[in-house]
Parts: sequence; C-alpha cells; structure tokens
Amino acid sequence: MALALRRNPPMRVADFLAMIRARPDEERWELLDGEPVLMAPPTERHQQIVSNLIRQIAPLAEKLGCRALPGLGLRNDFVDDFAPLPDLVVRCGPLLPDGYARDPIVVAEVLSPSTLNNDRGRKAEFYQGLQTLRTFLIVYQDEPRVEVWSRGNGPDWSLRVLRPGDVIPLPDLAGEIPVAALYAGIPL
Repeated sequence: MALALRRNPPMRVADFLAMIRARPDEERWELLDGEPVLMAPPTERHQQIVSNLIRQIAPLAEKLGCRALPGLGLRNDFVDDFAPLPDLVVRCGPLLPDGYARDPIVVAEVLSPSTLNNDRGRKAEFYQGLQTLRTFLIVYQDEPRVEVWSRGNGPDWSLRVLRPGDVIPLPDLAGEIPVAALYAGIPL
C-alpha cells in the first residue's frame, strides 16, 4: 500500500511578505520554490568574505550613484514563489520601500556548505532570469575561487572561473576587483 504525503500549496510572495512582517528583525527568511526558509546565522568566515566584497565593490558602485548592500531580497514580477536573499546586491535608483529589489545589476553569493545546492542551482537560475542583472558572482569560502557569470546586452550568460592573481571584471561598474582581495584576513 502506498502512502501519499500531503503537501501545502506553494507560498506566494505576497503571503510570504505578510508572514515575515510579524517575525523578529534578527530572523532572515527567504522564499525558495514556495517554501519559506529560515536562514541560519552565517559563519564569521562567510561574513568576512561578504565584508571584503562590499569593501571592494562599494566604491565602484558609489562612483556611478549606485549602492552595494548586503541582505536585500530580490523579486521578479514574473516569478511568484521565489524571494531569495543573496549576500550582496548592487543596485541604482531610489531607495527601496520594502527591502526587495527588482533591479540589481550585480549579485553575489558566498557559498556555505548548507546552501551550496540552492546557491548554485535554483537561486542561480532565478538570478539569471532578472532582466537588469549583468553579473552574478559565486564566491567559494573554502578555496580561493570565484565563478563570474556575466552577460552583455543579449540573453546568453558566459562563465569564467577565477583564482588569486586574477581580477573580476565589472564593466557595468566601470572597474574590476582582485580575487585575492575577497580573501583578505581568511586563512586558506
């Protein structure tokens, strides 16, 4: 005899946003394929890399009137069951009213063992579906390696894998950053 598990229907972004409004500010939630996911606190290693990313990218963004920020959520008006929180978002334009951007130009994820499959899988697909996104960085925390996904004006994405000694090109920010700088203060 087979046993069927009852599964709740996927949560929509509007319901998710209503749910998290009632949650404490220190909780970090994201919506992945209609499932609300409470994120564990990141490790210090992870946060050091995120801090290094911000320190490198923020000056480039600021020269163009943009901002490099951690902890912003992302939304796509064509996907109603997904609202991830990447580690870094670069966006321009007026301040957001709700903490969810629809117009990033650069997004970065620092891989954690517990989030590796989501970050390199469905979240990567979601990010690449954002029309304004030009560069998506996947930064490894256990080895000095950065995957740079980029696209020009067309729909096709290209991938470059970079190591220390290489620089990450950020043409939409009119600059580049050294891979090694992302790992400053991190024993490898």
